[in-house]
Order: sequence, then C-alpha cells, then structure tokens
Amino acid sequence: MIRIQTQDFDAGALLQEMRRSHDGAQGAILSFVGYVRDFTPDARTKTLFLEHYPGMCEREIERICAAAQKRWDILSYRVVHRVGALHYGDQIVFLAVASRHRTEAFRAGEFIIDSLKTRAPFWKREHLRDGEAFWVEQRQEDAQRTAQWQAQIEQETAEQNS
Repeated sequence: MIRIQTQDFDAGALLQEMRRSHDGAQGAILSFVGYVRDFTPDARTKTLFLEHYPGMCEREIERICAAAQKRWDILSYRVVHRVGALHYGDQIVFLAVASRHRTEAFRAGEFIIDSLKTRAPFWKREHLRDGEAFWVEQRQEDAQRTAQWQAQIEQETAEQNS
C-alpha cells in the first residue's frame, strides 16, 4: 500500500492494520516515522512545503518497494507520504515493512527510505522563522547511500548470473 496525502496519519493504526493483515505470519514489522525538523540548529523551520508529481511519484515508490520485495523476503510494505504545508514537528512519512525475519525487515526498510529520499519526485521548500525561504537540495550523503545500494544490487545480480 502506497498513499500520498495532505492529511496527517495515525502511525499506530497503520501498524496495527499491517499486523492484522498477516495474522501472525510475520516475525518482525519494522516501522519508521519521519518528522519535520529544523533545517539546522541555527535555522529554525517554520513550515516545509512538499510538492510531488502525482501519479509518477506513486509509481516510483511502487518500483522502489517492488525492488525491495524482490531482494528481501518481505511479506508486505506500507508507505504513507504527506505533501502540502507541514509545520515543525509534523509527521511527514510512515514506512512499515513486514517480514518473517528482522534482518530482512531492517534491510528492506533502510533501502526503501534511502531510495525514497533520492528517487521519488518530491520537492521541498523550507520556510524558516526568520522569513528566509529556499528549495531544499538533495544531500550528498543521501545520494551516496542510494548509489551504494545500487552498486550492491548490481554486484549481487552479477554474482547470481555467473
């Protein structure tokens, strides 16, 4: 399940929904909630405006999750991502991954959230309390993590094919 929405979400309810959907088959459910935080310790965030490319964004997140499901033994996933005006402390993203084993859930979850940050077509405009506003650029560390995942996947694919 993938949803892009403006309204807030209930992470506990989403987690329980996932738990019930597997009727005990899961050995682990990894969950992650991301929040609006200050841009830097010295630059206090007032509002974060998130925009997305409707349709394309959901398809890209689906491709990311499908790649995780193909690579790791996961039973299911849930991604809820908010768009629109979000304020300091608001929830932005919910991710849950159910698996029979915790290691698979952790790895798949990390891959999904890393890939989501660099591949899904979202744009962020930060508005600080001092009145400054700017588009948030992709962090180099995020791009490097996604590149590392891709290199690892390519290496494993090459090893399986040889």
